[in-house]
Amino acid sequence: MNNNLPAGVTPEMYPFAGKYFLQKNGLRLHYLDEGAGKPVVMVHGNPSWSFYYRNLALALKDSRRVIVPDHIGCGLSDKPGDDRYDYTLASRVDDLEALIDSLNLTEKITLVVHDWGGMIGLAAAVRRPERIEKIVVLNTGAFFLPGGKSFPAALRLVRTPLGALLVRGFNAFARGAAWIGCKRRRMPVALRAAYAAPYDSWANRIATLRFVQDIPLTPGDKAYRVVDETQAKLGSLAGLPMLICWGLRDFVFDRHFLAEWQRRFPGAAVHSFPDCGHYILEDAAGEVIPLVKDFITA
Repeated sequence: MNNNLPAGVTPEMYPFAGKYFLQKNGLRLHYLDEGAGKPVVMVHGNPSWSFYYRNLALALKDSRRVIVPDHIGCGLSDKPGDDRYDYTLASRVDDLEALIDSLNLTEKITLVVHDWGGMIGLAAAVRRPERIEKIVVLNTGAFFLPGGKSFPAALRLVRTPLGALLVRGFNAFARGAAWIGCKRRRMPVALRAAYAAPYDSWANRIATLRFVQDIPLTPGDKAYRVVDETQAKLGSLAGLPMLICWGLRDFVFDRHFLAEWQRRFPGAAVHSFPDCGHYILEDAAGEVIPLVKDFITA
């Protein structure tokens, strides 16, 4: 078991040993590598970490090789300052590619993505579409804001000086996301604490802020080019089997995003949950995890 768990996360909650990939910049990227068989790579978003996929990883590890990275600044990975790491989408995509390359995978990958992990995972996928066998989409995007969707006020607040203080001084983003992320039933206190646990200081909350600051809204923003190129190349993945599981009460990745996924991938199998929110693997675990497992192992 992992002996480096943050306070509030028990081995029973997160029963994995974990590994570290030493990057060229000297930073350690933590990841889970469980089971054997065809690889399944799960990419988390912000402000979660590999903990989000724990139950899905346990459900699949008997039949698949499950690989779940923590992005730099997140989960159990190193959390450097801006002087040691460029907290941008391009860096995230490069990190994911470098990890996958280091594992020397010989079989095609099933990619599972959630939140900003969709942008990261799909950006990597369109660079090497021949690597991908199937895709599982969980309340995420891989394109600019769809028509009819405005940038959420809560995220706009985070990009202000007051918002930055709330995020880094009070862990408002990680705690707030855990509080509102489930709609069918509120996350228990211990579970909400586990989601926020890695972000236990001003320094360790840098990624939760930088992720939001990096969302591109204008062509001058750093991540704009990566998003533009990725959405333009999504057609290269259109022939792949895709499963979409969606909580319709997500205040960011809402019905507008779901409609855009369906427009771009009309052949995808879609399961929507009207009473569920952003953390769909928590809110509808009993339905979604079997759906994902059946899709992947079929």
